[in-house]
Amino acid sequence: MLDKDNMKEIIMGILAIGLFVLAVIIIKPVFISILFGILLAYLLYPLYTFTLSKIKNENLSALLIGAGLLVIIAGVITLIFSSLITQATNLYLGLQNIDLTNVVRDIVPGFLSTETSAIFVSSINTFISKVLADSLTGFSNFILEIPIFLLQLFVVMFIFFFSLRDGKRGIEYLKSLSPLNKETQQRFFKQFKDITHSVLVGQVVIGIAQGLLAGLGYWIFGVPNALILTALTMLVGIIPLIGPWLVWLPVDIYLFATGRSGAGLGLLIYGLVIVSWIDTIIRPLVVSRKAQINSAIVIIGMIGGLFVFGILGLIIGPLVLAYVLLIIELYRKKTLQTKDTIIFKEIE
Repeated sequence: MLDKDNMKEIIMGILAIGLFVLAVIIIKPVFISILFGILLAYLLYPLYTFTLSKIKNENLSALLIGAGLLVIIAGVITLIFSSLITQATNLYLGLQNIDLTNVVRDIVPGFLSTETSAIFVSSINTFISKVLADSLTGFSNFILEIPIFLLQLFVVMFIFFFSLRDGKRGIEYLKSLSPLNKETQQRFFKQFKDITHSVLVGQVVIGIAQGLLAGLGYWIFGVPNALILTALTMLVGIIPLIGPWLVWLPVDIYLFATGRSGAGLGLLIYGLVIVSWIDTIIRPLVVSRKAQINSAIVIIGMIGGLFVFGILGLIIGPLVLAYVLLIIELYRKKTLQTKDTIIFKEIE
């Protein structure tokens, strides 16, 4: 039979579990926004430290960075809303006016029969129509959910501000909760930081930079619907082993096929020299070689994260898998130790 003290412990345990469950339920709708705010703060923290060194005020420095970010977000949203639908419609109408059968034959002569070409082109047109219709539906749904979007944006900026201002104190607090000894803790947090830097900067930031550079090339050489193509190039640019060439190379083929050989040649040289070589020149300068993550892990993490978290899963997925592998590696090396004892001990 339970005595009074045991009963109190059970009741307190149930209450604690209940509170944690309620906390999870409350946080779940804004979890992605919280995570996004933290990731943004991580990316812009060097800018915050620079601003803080000049202003000497934590609140004002974080506020200025946040206000600048809001201006950029508002500008990007305005640009997208003002031109994306128009460009998407123009792209669809332009594709309808192109004889894709002849284009395919010019590229791979004798590969497809007339009937097969017609079926192939019809399938492409159906796919394009469906993509456009789904995009318009998604845009309409987004318009209806603007109030929810604004609330989520408020959470992002709120977390972003406090992550900038109190980021170091938050990390120190997490370290105080860690059961690891000091040496292992330092190694763990360093590798944790290297992994985060590798994914966010090495994959995401560099991929977006490649997409923007490709977009500049689309604008220079007069490629139609450059905004949509730039967005697609940025998206594929963050995926390893694929890269921006998956977009700019078909665009280049399109320029040659439509008789714009000068623009096609220019974009080809621009893509090979400027866009593609950024991996060789820029990425090694900003990402430590020892922090590189296996491309297979990144791809699997991106695909799985996309299914679970949506577009932000392209970042979250690789990070989660990389952190799990880090813990496994620490266990394999038998270095995961607490302040008093060993957590993982080899079975004799």
